[in-house]
Amino acid sequence: MTILFVVNQVRKESPGYTTTALALEAHRRGHTVYYVGIGDLVYLSDGRVGAHCRKAPNREFRSLRTFLEALIEEDKQLTSSSEWDVMWLRNDPAADMEKRPWAQDAGVLFGQLASKQGVLVLNHPDGLVKASNKIYLQYFPESVRPQTVVTRNMDDVEAFYRAQNHRIILKPLKGSGGKNVFLLDKKDDKNRKQIVEAICRDGFAIAQEYLPAAKKGDTRLFLMDGRPLMKADKVAAIQRIQQAGEIRSNIHQGARAKGATMTKGMKTIIEAVGPLLREDGMFLVGLDIVGDKLMEINVFSPGGLIHASEFHQVDFMEEVIIAVEQKVANLKGNP
Repeated sequence: MTILFVVNQVRKESPGYTTTALALEAHRRGHTVYYVGIGDLVYLSDGRVGAHCRKAPNREFRSLRTFLEALIEEDKQLTSSSEWDVMWLRNDPAADMEKRPWAQDAGVLFGQLASKQGVLVLNHPDGLVKASNKIYLQYFPESVRPQTVVTRNMDDVEAFYRAQNHRIILKPLKGSGGKNVFLLDKKDDKNRKQIVEAICRDGFAIAQEYLPAAKKGDTRLFLMDGRPLMKADKVAAIQRIQQAGEIRSNIHQGARAKGATMTKGMKTIIEAVGPLLREDGMFLVGLDIVGDKLMEINVFSPGGLIHASEFHQVDFMEEVIIAVEQKVANLKGNP
């Protein structure tokens, strides 16, 4: 099959990204792999979605680094949806919010067209529209998510802050990577208004109850078609432990990762959210779990799968690509 990986900017990809590992696994399994940055998507005069993309060279690679370096050095070539079996949207819209606002929705918009042209688009673009910001979490049962207020009104934040005993988490409704995430408590009384105003300058703020279990970090758990991604009885999950004095558990914010195992609380969360994720076409997602609560659902480009594979000593990438192969076969009527 032919897979087009859509990323923010090809030259800014990293060997440590989950996308790189998925692409290399697909290449190793004999599939044609293309990469395209958002800015190189195109709508062609024949009505097809196209892409000025780079093709992975037809040779073996020993490492993620050499694979990505070789791919980046390839010249761009124009291909179209008539040639693709899969269009995999692995771009992060939030990363383009400030400097490239025109790029935020482009992947989903082109993906919707490609889907109508017979291409398997992952995750489903209609579902991604619904899940384009953190308010998506509110579609799921209250029992598995923290108490939350979404607002641009300072009085709403203040009321919630008092109701939560002067300790809340505040972050942008649309964002990723732990950027502009704050723990507000009495120490921030003088700065609280400025923090709220800074976040609301670019949109809505989301205020969540503070969970004491967050002191131990969080768990990134991968689901595939609404079910735990597993191989050899190992679940694709990592525990992320923040640095001292830091509330964010993102790896690129300095958190360290270690292997995680399935808990009863995780199973309860999966049972609550899995059916809707499948219904919305969310093929591969990352759940961020603190204690027995679901803090975020990462649907665009969830990372950490390389760490999960290393800690559990199994290749979760292989399981994902095998599942994609089956989806393509089903789409073509060859189960």
